[in-house]
Amino acid sequence: MPVRPPPSIVHWWVTGVLLLLSSLAGAAEPDPYPVKITATLPYVDLPKLDNGKDVRLQRDQNPDSVLDFDFSFIARKCPPFCIQPMVLSPGVETIAELEVIEVIKRIAQQDQSLLLIDSRTDEWLRKGMIPGAISIPWTRLHHKHTDRATLMEILEMQFGVAKEDDLLNFQNAKTLVFYCNGNWCGQSPTSIRSLLLLGYPPHKLKWYRDGMQAWMMLGLTTVKPHQDAQPASGEPKKPAEETP
Repeated sequence: MPVRPPPSIVHWWVTGVLLLLSSLAGAAEPDPYPVKITATLPYVDLPKLDNGKDVRLQRDQNPDSVLDFDFSFIARKCPPFCIQPMVLSPGVETIAELEVIEVIKRIAQQDQSLLLIDSRTDEWLRKGMIPGAISIPWTRLHHKHTDRATLMEILEMQFGVAKEDDLLNFQNAKTLVFYCNGNWCGQSPTSIRSLLLLGYPPHKLKWYRDGMQAWMMLGLTTVKPHQDAQPASGEPKKPAEETP
C-alpha cells in the first residue's frame, strides 16, 4: 500500500484561511436595511421636518409590500388623465427621486430659498404626502379658480415675490418644486404653467414628473397632511384630477 505524504505547510495555511473566512461570514450581522435608497444611503434622518417631528426617510423594508390600490390603475381616461411630456416648458427642470430627496434635506436644514409643493386636491392628500412638502392645490394658482387677493398673498407671503406698483419682481423669489400624482396627472403642470404666465422665472421652477405614484412604488416614506393642508374654499365641484 502506498504511503500518503504528510500535508504541506501550504495546505495547512490554506485550510486555516478558509476556516477563518467561514467563521467571519457566519458571524456577520444581517443588514438591517437591505432595501436602501442608494447603495451607500440606507436612510436620511430629517430633524423636526414634519410639524416639528423628526422623520426618517427610507424605503419600505417589507419584501411583501405592494403598491397602494388607488395608484395601481393603468387605464385612466384621457382627458383629463393624459400622459405628460418629459419637458414641461423650456427652462423648467424635470427631476426624479434623488433630486427630490436633496431638496427635502435642504428644507430640513432650514433653507428658506426653496419650497416643495404638493399640487393635489384634498381627496389625494389623505393618501399621504412627501415629507417636507406643503399643500397648495392647483386651483389656488389658476386664474379661473382663485381670486387675485388669494393669488397675490401666495406669491408674496409664500413664494417671496415682491409687488412693485402693478409689476411683480421675481428677483428674490423662491425656487419651487412641484409634484402631483404621476406622469398621468395634470395638477402640478397646471400650477407651473399658471406661474409661467405670471412671469415666474423658469429656472426657479422644477417638476417631479413621476410624483406620488413613483414615490410610493419605490416604498419611500410618506406623511399625513396637517390640518392646514386643506383646499381653498369654493373649489370647483369636479373630479380631483380635472384640469383646464
